[in-house]
Formats: sequence, structure tokens, C-alpha cells
Amino acid sequence: MEIKKPNHPHQYHLPNPTRITFILITILSHSTTTTTTTSFPKPPPIPILPLPTSHQLSWQLSEMALFLHFGTNTFTDTEWGTGQADPSVFNPTRLNATQWVTVAKENGFSRVILTAKHHDGFCLWPSDYTDYCVRSSNWRNGSGDVVGDLAMAARENGVQLGLYLSPWDRHEGVYGKTLEYNEYYMAQMTELLTRYGNVNEVWLDGAKGEGEKDMEYFFENWFSLIHQLQPSAVIFSDAGPDVRWVGDEGGYASTTCWSLFNCSNAAIGNTDSRYSQGGDQLGHDWVPPECDVSIRPGWFWHPSESPKSATELLELYYNSVGRNCLLLLNVPPNSSGLISEEDVKVLREFTDLRRSIFSYNLAKTAIVSASSTRGGYNDTRFAARLILDEGIFTYWAPNKNKSPWEIYLDFQEPVSFNVVQIQEPIQMGQRIAMFHVDVVNEDGGWSEVFNGTTVGYRRLLRFQMVKTHGLRLVIDKARADPLVAYLGVHVDTVSINRAVKCNTSLFSNFNGSQVLHQIVHNHTRVSSI
Repeated sequence: MEIKKPNHPHQYHLPNPTRITFILITILSHSTTTTTTTSFPKPPPIPILPLPTSHQLSWQLSEMALFLHFGTNTFTDTEWGTGQADPSVFNPTRLNATQWVTVAKENGFSRVILTAKHHDGFCLWPSDYTDYCVRSSNWRNGSGDVVGDLAMAARENGVQLGLYLSPWDRHEGVYGKTLEYNEYYMAQMTELLTRYGNVNEVWLDGAKGEGEKDMEYFFENWFSLIHQLQPSAVIFSDAGPDVRWVGDEGGYASTTCWSLFNCSNAAIGNTDSRYSQGGDQLGHDWVPPECDVSIRPGWFWHPSESPKSATELLELYYNSVGRNCLLLLNVPPNSSGLISEEDVKVLREFTDLRRSIFSYNLAKTAIVSASSTRGGYNDTRFAARLILDEGIFTYWAPNKNKSPWEIYLDFQEPVSFNVVQIQEPIQMGQRIAMFHVDVVNEDGGWSEVFNGTTVGYRRLLRFQMVKTHGLRLVIDKARADPLVAYLGVHVDTVSINRAVKCNTSLFSNFNGSQVLHQIVHNHTRVSSI
């Protein structure tokens, strides 16, 4: 409060004791109120729309899922069955769904998705609406239920269950008759979603061969039914509504990959693949991408085919999970009803590779600091050091509208690395639109080693091996004040590293390693927190 001097000395009056007491009480009361108010913590920043639902968050946190293409095609050595194969060919004498689930769980796949019905129309459960199902096969004398076996195995092992029910049906006679087939399809969907407990994902696509019958699918009716019967399930299709196809079956996402999307700009079976790959920074819907790819050349098991190598799977991981996607890896059971041992071996090697790279974060030994901290440097709820805690539910936040947005790691002694991992707390919205990573060079200045656009749930960056005592993450552009949940620094000595396309003439050597030429000099470091 500003105290003004009187215009004339005679304006001063000595107050009586009562007035003095009143003034003191008023001042103390005001002081107490002010102290109480200012002691309240700074609230978290406003989330920026659109936001994921709890079910979409659960889906994203699972990171990888195992796709199980299985059916009559497994026994006829085909990919797209005609719908005319005799049900008796289906006879997986050693089928063990627990083995499928165990392989998934032991190798970091927390969800399994089964082709309950593929395009040939053969159903892997005893459907009441067709005889073209396991009930008409010789397997277990017609009393088997593959969906039931898998649902039980998944439930007992704490693995999430997903089901694929192909819209295209080459066997069912009413296919092509709009009302009749939609009724048939929804009846079968109801069977799957009411008989087997929790279903966490329902997988649909628009696949259909050329020259096939025209068919109008009542997608909106299907979606409403699914959400009614399985409220926790996410629905996958080319156009969402909960999860979208990434636009190719190679397992690669775009380097710019937004979870934001406009469902109104997409249609199942007729969506621009480039739009699916990149998403939409201005999108009004939260529809994150899923990368589906097979461990073998085909989607179904074929005796003449072999699985990809572990290093190839690692490359897929970098370009799917490492680009804000979920990796849906197809590992088809063989004709005996088991995942082939050669596939299991590759998956274990893939798991070992991931562990060798990501099990240790070199940043754990660093002193962490930031350009600013929301609520001040003493506010531990948004402190820079929270980026060392795994997960997305704690995060660093800068002061409101306070740029630059920078995080620093001081390793205190030189360390070598070639992988950086960044995560955003996506429950607060996807924010980062452009960033770069610098390291301290031999002259004490900053040299850029990587620049990119989106981050999202997880972004994995690869570059030439560097040796340095300092790293800086700079966020150049964001939809709102950026938030960083995790920052990892790792060493990868095995990756194919196809993503690293560097012009060696741009590099200079220091400490036996390489970084780009110095771009910023004499940056003033902020104090550590």
C-alpha cells in the first residue's frame, strides 16, 4: 500500500486508542488473509483439447499388441479364403491358447487380438447364426471354442483381449443384402461381446476384393452396439472412432504423427493414407494410430515362410511405438494350434534387444534443470527432475507463457549415447509441434543432433553416437505451454538404424565421437533444481 504525505502538516491527527486497535486488527486480518491465499499451490495447467478417454489411455499405455490370424486359411495355405473350404480342414490338434497368451505377456505385449472371423466367414466360436464355424469341424469333435479358450487364458494371465470380426464375409449367403447382412453381423457381434467377459478392443476394416458384392455397412449402428455392450472397448478402423489405422501394413508411422484427427474427414475403406499417417494438428477428435504388421510375409501361417529377425522387429518398434503409435504385431499360430518355436525365439531376442537399450536411463545420473518451472523452482509438482520418473502421470511444466522452453541434463562427466526418448503427458493433450536436441561440444557451445515435430505418447530419436557432458531439449513450437513427462538417454549398439540419414560432411569430431557443427555459443545455464 502506498502511503501519501499530507498536503499540509496540520492535516495529521493523532488517532484515539479505539481507532488504533481497529486499524491494527484490520491490518492483521488483511495480512493473514493474504498469507493464506498466497500459500495455495499453483494449480495444474489447463488440458488442451481434444483429450483421450480413459479407454484410449489404457490402449496407448499397452504399447504393443499381438495379432493372431488363425482359421481355415491356416490349413489351406491361403491368405484370403474363398469361404468354400470344408470346415473339417480346421483341426488344430495341439491348440493351446495359454501358450499364445504366455508368449505375448513374456515379451511385453499386453493385449492379444484374434481373428474371430476373417473374410472367408469361418467363425472360431460356435455361432448360433451359421454352421460355418468350429461346431462343424473335427476339432474336439465339434465342441471346441477358440474364442472361449483365448478369453479364459487372457483373463487368467492379466492380458487384455481384442476381437476382429470381418465385415466382408465370402461365405454368408445374405452378404450383399443390406438389411439382412447388417442384422446378421450385429447378431454375431452381440455373441462375441456378451459371452466372453471383458473385450478391450474391437477391430474392423474395410477390406474387400475387387468385383465382390456391393454392401452398405451400418457402421454407426455397430459402433453404438459395441460401446453399449463393452463400454471399456476401443474400436479400431480406418476412420476410428477410437483408434485409427496408420495407413499402411508395413509397421511404420509418419515422423509427424498427431493423435488428433477429424473423423469427418475419413471413411472406412476410403481414407487418404497420408492423412491417416500424420493425423491432423487442427483435428477435433482424439483418434491415435495403430501400426499393424506381420512377423512373417503373410498374415496367416504358411509352412514355407520364416519370421523377420529381431533387429527388424526393433526397427519396427522405433518406427511405430517410437512415433506415437501402438505396434500391433501379427504372430500367426501354426496348423498345430501353437505359435511356432522359431517365432517365439525371435520374439525373445526382440525382447532382449529392447531391454539392452531401454532398461537403463543415462539421464538418471544427471543434474536436471529447466528454463522455468510452473509455480517456481520450489514447486516439486512440476519440477524438471520429474522427467526422470517413468510414466506419463508426473511431468515438468514451465511457467505460463514463459519461453524459451528448455530442459537441461548435466551429466557431470562425458557419456556416450545415440538414442533419446521423450514422452508427453497425453492426458493433458498433445502439445509439442516442433523440437530439437542439442549436446555440449568440445568448445562448450551447443550442437544440434536431432530435430523433429511431434512427440505424443512416446518419441524415440536416433542419431550418430555422441560423447558429451551435457544435453538440452528445446521445444520450439507447441499448441500450448509444453509438458514433458519423461526424458530418457540410451545406447543402442544393435539397431539397423535406417532412420539415421546424415551427411557426414556436416560432422566434426570431438572426444572420439561425432556431433553436428556448433549452432549456439555461450548459452547461459540456469541453476539446477
